Amino acid sequence: MVPEKDVEAIGRMLVDASQPLKARFRALFTLRNLGGRAAIDWISRGFGDESALLKHELAYCLGQMQDECAIPVLIQVLKDTSQEPMVRHEAGEALGAIGNPDVLDVLKHYSEDPVVEVAETCQLAVKRLEWLQKNKEAPGTNPYLSVDPAPPAEEEDIAKLRNTLLDESCPLFDRYRAMFALRNIGGEAAVLALADGLKCSSALFRHEIGYVLGQMQHEACVPQLTAALERVEENPMCINLLILLQPFSWEQPLRSVSSSGVPLIAGEGGASLQCLSFFGGWHAGGWHAGAL
Repeated sequence: MVPEKDVEAIGRMLVDASQPLKARFRALFTLRNLGGRAAIDWISRGFGDESALLKHELAYCLGQMQDECAIPVLIQVLKDTSQEPMVRHEAGEALGAIGNPDVLDVLKHYSEDPVVEVAETCQLAVKRLEWLQKNKEAPGTNPYLSVDPAPPAEEEDIAKLRNTLLDESCPLFDRYRAMFALRNIGGEAAVLALADGLKCSSALFRHEIGYVLGQMQHEACVPQLTAALERVEENPMCINLLILLQPFSWEQPLRSVSSSGVPLIAGEGGASLQCLSFFGGWHAGGWHAGAL
């Protein structure tokens, strides 16, 4: 067990806004891996920060830890309308990841939130919890070791999965299941099918596509990701995931994003340039690339 004073030192690094962002991210993921109440308490202190990218990852890590001690702060963040939509969204997704059905009423309430991305996330979290109640066994083998917002579909045909993925008349939960099935199958054909999802209308859906492609780190999707990253009108929900891919040729697109006139996008683009050296070397299963 790590001594309490060491956990405190790591926690202080996380919440110190004067520290380089890449050092704070390193502290965050160290706390996630350590686990325990003290780590959760330090992570929870970070939600007053100015960086939406950092707060998004705080919520993500709390969900991945699957510790019910994090439920109160995640509910608080979900309810806090002063938080950026991408942060509230991730808090809702984290509540679904923890897997405790006691949060169903809260998630159902925010399934009607006026912020579309928050509402859709909570709807998905409700579906995940209901699925878990009906399917007591684990959702299947996940080569990326992440807790996902939907279990993978059982279908293995890439063309059929692509059709479901891109069919906006299908329930979002079913499209997510197709998404994670394609990710688990892997390979260029699956990557290209997923990359087609970057053109779908839902910002939340594009955000999650970026997350999955970030996990896969396959060079075949770089043109589609670059095009998405350079869309001036792109929702800020979709800016922080793409930038955390292993940087094949990402530095110049990120410099363009960091000079964007949209404050959130410009700020996170600049922050992501700072984090490239950290995230570029991190194993795909060990970090969450935000969402652009």
